Amino acid sequence: MRSRRPPISPAVLQHAAATIKCLGHPLRLRLLEGMESGERTVSELQSFSDASQATVSEQLGILRGHGVVEARRDGPFVHYRITEPKVRRILACIRDCDAAPAGRTK
Repeated sequence: MRSRRPPISPAVLQHAAATIKCLGHPLRLRLLEGMESGERTVSELQSFSDASQATVSEQLGILRGHGVVEARRDGPFVHYRITEPKVRRILACIRDCDAAPAGRTK
């Protein structure tokens, strides 16, 4: 028989919901994927995502505003890195769940 898990606290649920909402955009997920192995500049992320500089900067601003990434200026370059430890696990989970549901194709 399984033991019942304690309910998740309201504060944890609030934080999780805000993080999930922030990650709920394909480009933001792609940008995070680009930062999985370390810091990346806006130009590197632009090439990785095939999005315009303005669009990449806008999405990075959203991720930064939610505390998911951090920016570090180095001369004319701004380097971004993931600061929310759970993001890598979420990306791994997305990869693990990539199989198409039964009866549907990707």
